[in-house]
Amino acid sequence: MLSETKLKALKEISGGFSRDEAIWASGFLAGLAGSSAAIQEILPLAAHPETVSAKKITLAYGTETGNSKKLAVELAGIIKKKGIQVKLADLSQYKPKDLAKEDLFFIIISTQGEGEPPILAKKFYDYLHENDLDISNLKFGVLALGDSSYPLFCKTGEDIDSRFEILGAQRILPLKKCDIDYEEEAHAWAEHILDIADKTKESSQKSTVGPKISTGRKKYHGKISTIINLNDVGSDKETYHIEIETEEPLIYSPGDALGVIAFNPKHEVDEIISLTGIDPQKQIKTAKITASVEELLYKHLNISYLLKNTVAQYAQITGHHIPEVRLSLLDLLRIYPVKNADEFEQLIPVLTGQSPRLYSISSSLEAHGDTEIHITVAKSEFFINDKKQNGLCSSFLAEFKEGENLEFYIQEAKHFRLPKPDKDIIMIGPGTGIAPFRSFLYERDAIGAEGRNWLFFGDRTFVSDFLYQSEIQDFLKTGTLNHLDLAFSRDTSEKIYVQHRLKQKAQEVYHWLESGASLYVCGTRDPMSKDVEKTILDILQDKGKHSLEEAHAYLEDLELSGRYVKDVY
Repeated sequence: MLSETKLKALKEISGGFSRDEAIWASGFLAGLAGSSAAIQEILPLAAHPETVSAKKITLAYGTETGNSKKLAVELAGIIKKKGIQVKLADLSQYKPKDLAKEDLFFIIISTQGEGEPPILAKKFYDYLHENDLDISNLKFGVLALGDSSYPLFCKTGEDIDSRFEILGAQRILPLKKCDIDYEEEAHAWAEHILDIADKTKESSQKSTVGPKISTGRKKYHGKISTIINLNDVGSDKETYHIEIETEEPLIYSPGDALGVIAFNPKHEVDEIISLTGIDPQKQIKTAKITASVEELLYKHLNISYLLKNTVAQYAQITGHHIPEVRLSLLDLLRIYPVKNADEFEQLIPVLTGQSPRLYSISSSLEAHGDTEIHITVAKSEFFINDKKQNGLCSSFLAEFKEGENLEFYIQEAKHFRLPKPDKDIIMIGPGTGIAPFRSFLYERDAIGAEGRNWLFFGDRTFVSDFLYQSEIQDFLKTGTLNHLDLAFSRDTSEKIYVQHRLKQKAQEVYHWLESGASLYVCGTRDPMSKDVEKTILDILQDKGKHSLEEAHAYLEDLELSGRYVKDVY
């Protein structure tokens, strides 16, 4: 009788056999029945029952955009293929008290906002920091995902790693902080887990190639060739279609984003210099660059919406008592002025670097060539303490004139990719969520993709807010777009949104999913993407006759297989 471990290994090996291969393998194993050494050659993964692989490994993830989850699933698959048992755990559902029962515990987690944990992992994070747990028997490692262009890089991972140590757990892998190009480093991290689990150096010897060294983002220099407000007269929105020409050939794929670092408003910079009395040409050294005060404030530092931590440091340096708020540097200086130019000079290194903003690319290399790229930008407006504010980067881009130069980079979005040309796709993208789907449609039209395309689009009014109306209608006429469902919330007495159109087409949506279609959602996270997901779950229950639990599992399977993909913000 085979042990459970060996039986599992045999099933994994033979799972893909044809009938003839199975017959051959059966005879081959029978002929080797007297040779345990030969069988050990065939089943090498089950040949070491004495190793640490018998210990339980838990691989937990905390995710905001899905990258941590996708990576955890991938690495768990690699570890399982080595014959090592591993349990996947979502930190949104994991009970922190169970940490005391763990042996080998590894976490993959991202950071969002002001160094905060993903929303779904916050309960776990808070519990860990607010309770004294006895986890002295736990051995752990943390892989933190982040983007070094943002302040507080990988802060959540750092916090968890430090807290585990304080609580007495044994760190058996040093904290690994990964930038946007994380794949090879993450795989190397998984190799170390294998090495620990098997008590051998075998996994580390399989590859002599070191982790890829990131050389940073490639910067492109372009010229604005077209900038058009897509909203018509009567709309209270401004959405700009921006075309950028380059001399250097571009490299990107549908689904990728264009990254821009905006300059601060010149009038604000001038007023800050005037209020503080500092010499605008004085050279100041910051963490990343040495430049004049004027250049730092204009091009490199965030002055528009300071982090709470930055405001706290401002208060400490100036001696003012400032409540926990987020204000612009200019507002701070007006309300809580500095004593002199020397005090303001101390504040400059405290300011964080200007963070890049990402915009989904709305063009296609196949359709528009490799020296032209398009983005779709909605001018953002919001309120802080009842004071109207404009989004920094959207306002920065909206003010460009044709012929002006712009520096940018391409942010690869490996999770947001088109399927094979013969596969069907359903695209749900209200407002500027249309941007990547314009790219998808142009791409599929240009390559003659056979798969069907279905678009759900919505905005406020048909007359003023139907973005890319003529292009979308042309795609419908030519057959590139097979189905188009529209939802304009202010054109009817009862507000209609894309999720209502989805529900109206529930039977056909379910049929497309059952037939292998991929489902894409782009736009605002809250409430749009949540409402859409709830509607999809309703469709799976109603038309697919699934229970709620089965519907969630169905959707999770789609997500893990890359057939349910979101790009929400």
